[in-house]
Amino acid sequence: MGWDSIVGHGQQIRVLKTALVTGRIAHAYLFAGPEGSGKESVAFEMARILNCRHEGAAGPQGACGQCESCRQAERFMHPNIEYLFPVEAVLLEPSDPSKKENKKLVEAKERYDALIEEKKRNPYFTPAMDRSMGILTEQVVSLQQKASLAPREGGRKVFIISQAERLHPSAANKLLKLLEEPPAHVIFILVSSRPESVLPTIRSRCQLIAFQRVKPLELEAWISNNAPGIDETEQRFIASFSRGNLRTATELLAGRSGEGTTPALVRLRDQAIDFLRNLLTPARLHEAIATCEEVSKSLSRAEQLMFLGSLLLFFQDVARRSASPSCPELNNPDIAVSIDRFVKGFPSRDLHRASSLIEEAIRSIERNANVTLVMAGLAAELKGILGRS
Repeated sequence: MGWDSIVGHGQQIRVLKTALVTGRIAHAYLFAGPEGSGKESVAFEMARILNCRHEGAAGPQGACGQCESCRQAERFMHPNIEYLFPVEAVLLEPSDPSKKENKKLVEAKERYDALIEEKKRNPYFTPAMDRSMGILTEQVVSLQQKASLAPREGGRKVFIISQAERLHPSAANKLLKLLEEPPAHVIFILVSSRPESVLPTIRSRCQLIAFQRVKPLELEAWISNNAPGIDETEQRFIASFSRGNLRTATELLAGRSGEGTTPALVRLRDQAIDFLRNLLTPARLHEAIATCEEVSKSLSRAEQLMFLGSLLLFFQDVARRSASPSCPELNNPDIAVSIDRFVKGFPSRDLHRASSLIEEAIRSIERNANVTLVMAGLAAELKGILGRS
């Protein structure tokens, strides 16, 4: 809790600190940056500071983390802090208290609650219900009603809108009306990894705060602080694999065993390397195709991204060994033999193009593309550009 808990983003924090100290706080902000960069954690820190009961909250340290207001915010139960993300329409339908809740509503509530619990465990997690059509009109109408009420126990009302690019058109238009005539006690913080998809008229009414991925050294320091005693090689691997994504890094740390290993990560990495090996061996092409199907049908979205991320790190190691055969700085030092074998066996490889294809596949899956088609297309293109000389 407090500014010290934020990883990186020194310039962005300085801008917000100045606004808090001088009282020149914008009525609406757009926090824009890559997925997992920590922009939502900054939004919540702003919300906590504006409602913290400690007198020095607006100072260098930020929210105290100890008062009842801070504890309520930590539990997602603060009356002045509203958090919106894409939910299923059934949750917004009026219910009759005299009737027994229907099964669909109960199940939707369970899914919603599970997402909130995950958000509590991992502040860099971005919740969204799979069956949602985006941030719906009813959600913004509810904000309009709440905006008309004065904040409780002083403080300021803070409306944090996650994935603002997913505002339904009618919801976006209603939000625009709120932004045009904002109540003095309300601050809007829109958060987006695709700000170009946010309605231009909404963007124009927000102060833009641009975030970047966390720098490798900052991420390594954060990993070391959150996992005391972690092996340096493993620390570097997690930092490299996460590629500045704090959500991924948090998930990997949570999956570690006490012996300093990451079984799920290593398993997916080895599966990815086997996939590449089979793809480039004519007699084993059918095994590579089977892996594509397994990735599509058996792995979670997070695991699919880890699988592809492992390939990126492998190609990065290949590029390093190609430039300097004795290079010790590897993401995967435990499979250096396999890396060197690839360097020698595929001298005509186009690593830049291969990495670009994997990046495109990752972006497609992040945007909910059909994973089977993404993996099939990636396999075909990788096989075409990584042939032997």
